[in-house]
Amino acid sequence: MNKPAATQSLRFNLAAIAALLVAGTVLSILAGKYLPYSIDWETVFRPAALAISSGQSPYQVGEFFAAPWGLLPLIPVAHLAHNFGRGVYFVLTGAAYAWVAYRLGARPIALVAFLVSPPVLHGYLTGNIDWLVLLGLAFPPQVGLLFVMIKPQIGAGIAIFWLVEAWRSGGIRRVIHDFWPLTLLSLFSLAIFGLWPLRSMQLVEVPKNFNMSLWPWSLPLGLLLLAAGIYKRERRFAISASPFLSPHVVFHSYVVVLAGILPSSRFTILAVLGLWIWVAVRFFTTT
Repeated sequence: MNKPAATQSLRFNLAAIAALLVAGTVLSILAGKYLPYSIDWETVFRPAALAISSGQSPYQVGEFFAAPWGLLPLIPVAHLAHNFGRGVYFVLTGAAYAWVAYRLGARPIALVAFLVSPPVLHGYLTGNIDWLVLLGLAFPPQVGLLFVMIKPQIGAGIAIFWLVEAWRSGGIRRVIHDFWPLTLLSLFSLAIFGLWPLRSMQLVEVPKNFNMSLWPWSLPLGLLLLAAGIYKRERRFAISASPFLSPHVVFHSYVVVLAGILPSSRFTILAVLGLWIWVAVRFFTTT
């Protein structure tokens, strides 16, 4: 590439980045002003991020149960002006879902269907951190494990898949190679915050109208998906397995099931349509 062409390409890239930043800022301002109260962001993750950034335990926030390192990317957003920060968080959530869907092989029509599906929209509005978990699917295991294990109830399936694949490809050395960052970070967090994973046992006490797990009836399906993923060496089955294996799953966490079928536009569209029909039926039968 000659110098004028390289300069022109650089200018175009800088202009595109500037346009995205301006668009993101405008969307953040509008979202922060007009979107409804984001209960999970406002009452759980923002307070927990502020706590850990000031050297306190995030587990002083009563409803925070996730891995503590999941709060680190949220600290800059938590310190923004209240409404603007909420808008920025909304934009980041949407951008992350779109990027992960693209990296998982979603075609444009499947990507759009995914972004307007009920679990994704529910995640936007509540301000949860499932998007952080899904980011792990776009990285190799060594990095991806740090994300998917922020919420094991929706990330454990792919973690087990990666463990088996590591053993198959290189035995114990490969397992250590892939899992040492997660192991080290987990031990470090236990040394600082104590046995925080035990707090997750409190999740089973969450009222049934929030806990939408189908466990134990869903357990055979979860095991079947996980076994199929391991046998066929196809990670999309393992991605979708976790919510069916967990005794606690909230509605927006079923986004990971959709993530597993994104490479198939047909299945994605059918699943999203089915979810919208289910939402409509529930709405009209409970009002």
